[in-house]
Amino acid sequence: MSRVGVSDIVVNYRRRGSGPPVVLLHGLAEDHRSWDAVSARLSGFTVYAVDLRGHGRTTCGHGEGALSQLGEDLAEFLWTLPGPAVVVGYSLGGAVGLRAAVDAPTMIRHLVVVATSSIVGRAAAEFFAGRIAQLEAGDRAGFEEGLRDDTRKQIVTGADVDSVVRRRLDAVGDGRGYVNAARAMMGIRDEPLNPLLARIAVPVDIVGAEHDAFCPRRAADIIAETVPNSRYHEVAGAGHLLSVDKPGAYGELLARLLRERQPHDP
Repeated sequence: MSRVGVSDIVVNYRRRGSGPPVVLLHGLAEDHRSWDAVSARLSGFTVYAVDLRGHGRTTCGHGEGALSQLGEDLAEFLWTLPGPAVVVGYSLGGAVGLRAAVDAPTMIRHLVVVATSSIVGRAAAEFFAGRIAQLEAGDRAGFEEGLRDDTRKQIVTGADVDSVVRRRLDAVGDGRGYVNAARAMMGIRDEPLNPLLARIAVPVDIVGAEHDAFCPRRAADIIAETVPNSRYHEVAGAGHLLSVDKPGAYGELLARLLRERQPHDP
């Protein structure tokens, strides 16, 4: 593991491999470890699996509860370490990638968003608000029970839910990063990303999961209809937690997409 100062936080990340740089951004209540089974399939690239602000071993700093700040964190990380790179963002990480592609377009060469939504409806906003309220009230038992239920609904295979939940709770830590990121996602309800997406100039690949009840196909279609240079792909037999349900197929798809978008010498 390595650490680097970015803005007001210290970012924890894992680097592996060699070749063109690829930065992996996890989802809410996760950290860099959620990419382990996937990144192992990304040979030919230097892969940076990053802990987002307040998740895993990255410090929380002064979280503003804004997606724009999380996008700035990403842009500063890219500027500090690999330089312009491919970014792969899952769920929350995909929303961060979309925002950074608008605000810091020169730092992202190719963006892959996985199980990502550019809008947040009333039900999702209420979900985030409920989890925030549990953490802020010190109801850790209630939060853990809720996270277990959420995780179970995001997995459609026979994966070991208990081990996934333990890892996710460790990534949440004291909860400040979770609250900050959940507030950022709630903010998309009032200020959707959709009006900004047409400004994204880099190639964007959109990956969905066949049985994703949290980010259904319509969420991907909304992004694809707005981003000019975009394509849709789907992982069969997976729920929202693709890295748990189908890590092999997921990793192989990402590897193919990264290779296809690599510039070729004339």
